[in-house]
Amino acid sequence: MASVKTFPDPDLDLPLASGSSTQSAQSAQSAVLAGGCFWCVEAVYRQLAGIHSVVSGYSGDSAKTADYKSVCSGMTNHAEAVKIEFDASKVTFGQLLKVFFSVAHDPTQVNRQGNDVGPQYRSAIFYANEDQRRVAEAYIKQLNEARVFPAKIATTLEPLEAFYDAEAYHQDYAARNPDQPYIACIAAPKVDKVREYYPEKLKK
Repeated sequence: MASVKTFPDPDLDLPLASGSSTQSAQSAQSAVLAGGCFWCVEAVYRQLAGIHSVVSGYSGDSAKTADYKSVCSGMTNHAEAVKIEFDASKVTFGQLLKVFFSVAHDPTQVNRQGNDVGPQYRSAIFYANEDQRRVAEAYIKQLNEARVFPAKIATTLEPLEAFYDAEAYHQDYAARNPDQPYIACIAAPKVDKVREYYPEKLKK
């Protein structure tokens, strides 16, 4: 696998949006990504410049099953996901995907991340529009063809039907519980890796 330091940028990306006030609506965009436990993925993105908010939640199934107990059963089609609200005049969708693939999780694992096993922990990009689908599909192809990972990327591309906020106690969980063993062992190293390899992407 390529090191984070040499991880390739997407060959195909969306241009930065205009930063003018008249284009503010266009600049405010969102991305929904699933890469295992949402505590970890949320912690990675909260520290990046251009990110307005990161919310942990569920995507892939109905509102009826959008609760932690149901999702953890593995009997729904929901994935633990995060909704990232970002300023597209400062960070592109492709750059969010670069962090997703290089740091946030292992995209080659199928329906799991480490000891977290089940379809709720799958790697998925819930694309909001055709542009997001096109960029994500091209980047996966690029990474596979370059053999950046020792195995084929398992990330699914799924149309975003809905995103449901997770329970309040899940929000900003890693920052509020730094000494919790799972956070210390799994989330913290990913946060540190972003700070080490992408210092230019951090909030000032």
